[in-house]
Amino acid sequence: MRKWVIPLLLLSTLLFPLRARAQNPITFSSMFIEIWPEYDQPSVLVIYQITLDTATPLPANIAIRIPAAAGDPNAIAEQQANGSLFNITNTNRQVNGDWATINFTTTSSTFRLEYYDPGLTKDGNARHFEYTWPGDYAISQLTLQVQQPVGATDVVISPSLGAGAAGNDNLIYYTQDVGAVNATQSIQLTIDYQKTSNALSVENVPLAPSSPVPQSSTSDLNISAWLPWILGILGASLIIGGIVWFWRTGRQRPARQPRRRRSKVDSIEPETDPSSEEDAIYCSQCGKRASPGDQFCRSCGTAIRPR
Repeated sequence: MRKWVIPLLLLSTLLFPLRARAQNPITFSSMFIEIWPEYDQPSVLVIYQITLDTATPLPANIAIRIPAAAGDPNAIAEQQANGSLFNITNTNRQVNGDWATINFTTTSSTFRLEYYDPGLTKDGNARHFEYTWPGDYAISQLTLQVQQPVGATDVVISPSLGAGAAGNDNLIYYTQDVGAVNATQSIQLTIDYQKTSNALSVENVPLAPSSPVPQSSTSDLNISAWLPWILGILGASLIIGGIVWFWRTGRQRPARQPRRRRSKVDSIEPETDPSSEEDAIYCSQCGKRASPGDQFCRSCGTAIRPR
């Protein structure tokens, strides 16, 4: 009996996650399906923008089926808190008949999946495409949107998505809110139109600025018009500044040289006139030159003998 305990425990461990998933299946709070025929490739770009139900624990393992003929998805990305998209690279593709299941794990409740469907058929100027959502998950709010290709006429969408409306890129969009969809409910859509050229829509989409450009007003500075004046004023300021600096430095008096302190002997001994060298009188004792009027030598005190 004991030898069956361990296998039973292992089996119950493997079955428990499946039971939990069956009791709490993943549901989509919203799903926005965009279908763009002949946008940037001669096929159909299909875009899924999905938001998980708030009760869905993260990270969540997702498995979505796309046509096997589409190959690998063009992109899978999850949305960050700041609105930016981060690519999910760890994916697994499993083909079963006409469908390929794309398995991946998302750490965000909002993510995006894109693929190119080669199922667009051409017969002269006639174009035909059939789309199917296989119903992998229950969706609380499903929205479908079809972009009309540039140059397309006689567009017929079945079931109808209503009248088309121009978007910010000057292309026509047909949009319809489907509402709630069960997990087993599939959605089919057919698109037919006429087109005389193979031009892609992206070639005619005008480039838009990343942020609105403010309208110019009379108070705005025209840099190109004011630049010569700014440079002229700057140059004049430099010239005037140089003149002022030169004038101020020229008026400054040179620093006075410190006076050499005279010794006591120098302060007493009067200066001699070189022109009276012939009349000079010297001390007969020490040879020191005497000044006019001296009766005794200033150095040794010996009486000066007149000449």
